[in-house]
Amino acid sequence: MVKHNTKMAFSLATLILPWLTVPFMGKRNFLRFLPVASFVNLILSVFSLISYRKKWWITNNPLSPGPIDFTYILGPYFVATLWIFRLTYGKFFKYLTTNAVLDLINAYPMPYIGKKLGVVKFIKMKHTIWYFINVFLAIVIYGFQYIVEKSIRKATNNKN
Repeated sequence: MVKHNTKMAFSLATLILPWLTVPFMGKRNFLRFLPVASFVNLILSVFSLISYRKKWWITNNPLSPGPIDFTYILGPYFVATLWIFRLTYGKFFKYLTTNAVLDLINAYPMPYIGKKLGVVKFIKMKHTIWYFINVFLAIVIYGFQYIVEKSIRKATNNKN
């Protein structure tokens, strides 16, 4: 059994460390991709509630008790979404390839590490299904960002 202090340290690192990189992306990029990162986190939060009821996985995070692991959602997932869009938006193949690789890490080694630390455990959810859900979600949120960008351009053109 992993000690509570180890779980707490892991949870704090999971939440805080990704945010230390955000100043390097610039305020303009942060604000540009904030809607898509917020949108995907809303989807993940709803998905987490469903998974809690269906027993797809359980979380035992000391910082975020309950059915939604906000440490994971507001930490690495949120910040990774910002960075992936910052580095690849406008180049769909590069975006999808980057997501496919990071989703492999998210679907396979990360849940095993989380299980070893006693923070998360997949029960009825298969790792491969989680991978494809994440890839599908990446495609959906790319479309969301495209619509956001199109709306901003249209609003800007209407002002002129």
